[in-house]
Amino acid sequence: MRVKIVRLVPRRLLERVTRAQAGQGAGGCVKCGSLFLEIEPAFVHCRYCGSLSRIRGASLLAQEEYEMRSGLRLAS
Repeated sequence: MRVKIVRLVPRRLLERVTRAQAGQGAGGCVKCGSLFLEIEPAFVHCRYCGSLSRIRGASLLAQEEYEMRSGLRLAS
């Protein structure tokens, strides 16, 4: 039997790290400089220009589940 260990990261810490990675501390979106950012499970999404910044080490499976549940993607 294989066991999978999943590391849980507190949401506050994750948001602080993603904002630093996305450059929000230095003026917001990397592409346009807007502060209208949404933090998703695997990306930081600029709602002004639409650019996506990948969060290093974040789960794409969690991102897919987020998109399905929020209605951003229709089930096939």
